Amino acid sequence: MYSTILILHSWLRWVVLVAGFAALFAALGKDSDRLRAADRWGLIFVSALDLQVLLGLLLYGMFSPFTAQAMRDFGAAMRDTVLRFWAVEHLTMMLGAVVLVHVGRVLARKAANPETKRKRLLIFFGIALLLILGGIPWPFMANARPLFRF
Repeated sequence: MYSTILILHSWLRWVVLVAGFAALFAALGKDSDRLRAADRWGLIFVSALDLQVLLGLLLYGMFSPFTAQAMRDFGAAMRDTVLRFWAVEHLTMMLGAVVLVHVGRVLARKAANPETKRKRLLIFFGIALLLILGGIPWPFMANARPLFRF
């Protein structure tokens, strides 16, 4: 079960990143067609991110040997960079990104004019994508994961 969820979680990151960048780049355009595209990509971004978080929380709370080890001795986990990343940093950055994406989407929908909507999407989705990129265990990091898990 752990391997299956981990593979799904790993592959879904690419959907999240593609949808996030597509929404961000669509929001750069000033015409109404680009704003509609940003709205559609934003919905895909939010949906994929929600599913990603669900899988991540299943891993975190039930299946991951990293978090189980970290929870046995949290003080020792804070001194170990790999365990700290999985127990605190990854979770914090990703939950922060989810909050920003949801808040940004709601604020953009409630915007009084298209320019305000565009700015809100750019700000919130941009910061969320930075958090996501910072929270992914890239192959060059100490807590590395392969880019494509099988």
